[in-house]
Amino acid sequence: MPVTPTPSGPAARAGGSRSLHLSELLRRPLTDKHGGSIGRLSDVIVRLRGADFPVVTGLVASVAGRALFVPIDQLASLEGAELRLMSARLDLRQFERRDGEVLLRADVLGHRLIDVESAQLIRAGDLELAARDGEWVVTGVDIHHRPRRLLGGTARVHPFREWARFEPLIGHARSAVLRRPFARIHRLKPAQIADLLEDASKEEETEILGQVHADPELEADVFEELDEDRATRLLGARTDAEIAEVLARMRADDAADAIAELPQRRRQPVIDLLPAGQRAKVLTLMGFNPTSAGGLMGMDFVTVPTQATVGEAIAAVASSASLQPEALTSVHVLDDRGRLRGVARLVALVQSDAAAPVTDVLDEDPVRVGASTDVVDVAVLMSDYNLITIPVVDDRRTMIGVITVDDVLEVTLPDAWRRREAAERPDARGGEPA
Repeated sequence: MPVTPTPSGPAARAGGSRSLHLSELLRRPLTDKHGGSIGRLSDVIVRLRGADFPVVTGLVASVAGRALFVPIDQLASLEGAELRLMSARLDLRQFERRDGEVLLRADVLGHRLIDVESAQLIRAGDLELAARDGEWVVTGVDIHHRPRRLLGGTARVHPFREWARFEPLIGHARSAVLRRPFARIHRLKPAQIADLLEDASKEEETEILGQVHADPELEADVFEELDEDRATRLLGARTDAEIAEVLARMRADDAADAIAELPQRRRQPVIDLLPAGQRAKVLTLMGFNPTSAGGLMGMDFVTVPTQATVGEAIAAVASSASLQPEALTSVHVLDDRGRLRGVARLVALVQSDAAAPVTDVLDEDPVRVGASTDVVDVAVLMSDYNLITIPVVDDRRTMIGVITVDDVLEVTLPDAWRRREAAERPDARGGEPA
């Protein structure tokens, strides 16, 4: 009959029956196995484990002015007024952090974390540790600085929120590579990450961008959402090749705007490093006034020939996964010379017989603008006709681009709109999301 091994160590002796707060542990005396004073606890060391709770691997003790490492399995218990060693031996070498190790006081307590649910930067006021399966792990975060006092002197205890809801910004470069693949920041939308960067310090900014850089497509999307000044500063700190690598994955209109904001001496070297297709689009867009329809338009849109069926038009939308969603709401029907014959809205296509000719459902006289049309006029047209997209054509009605409603909003909203207070989420007062 197999025998289940009995867990040993301070977590097993704690019995898993209660939790501890980091603020309670710090500065506790460290004693030898006979109760003689050795020093005091100055920090707790954990190892991050992706989606699992971080596990406590040891302590940093201050002994005679030196920071020493104490393995967790040398402690009799983490509970009690004293932290007592079970072994008479103590490594007297100066503590040096190893790759992947995180110090709860130095790296997390009092520092900012990303609240993934609300996409905000918050500060860790305290941390909760609990005994789980024979180990001590970090289970929760208190985002309040200290307990509030109520009338009568009673302290209001704030509930700890689950560790998995937060992404720590540790700032320790040697552990960043190990943390990056598990970063919860990838759950956020590009616009949310851009907002975080707007609120971040230089050190926090560097760490957030380091995590985002592991996903080149996400990185490009984030740069599209940043305000021009910040995007220019962040791109300007990179080499020409690194800038081109980001811009190659951006929408051509956003890439053209980013290049226009670079110092004059850096523009052409970056353009030369772009892939041929992206370079041609960027150069075309940079030839237009930025406040005109030509400077605002994107050059990626869905087209089908006049002889296509409704089913083929829908298939063209389905195969254009790389286009922005707003550009997929309309299919542009072109003749063999690239001239715009009409626009078929996606809703009309879906509601029609797939075998029917696309010409049966298109608007043969769609609202359209020329490349020199002022952006305010474009906005008025889109508002008057309730349009999500509007095609841009030349004098011969040749299709050259498309403007989406989000492009118009970005240039017509007030300059400081990004810095306004964010709107409250619909479920902010309705309990946990479904």
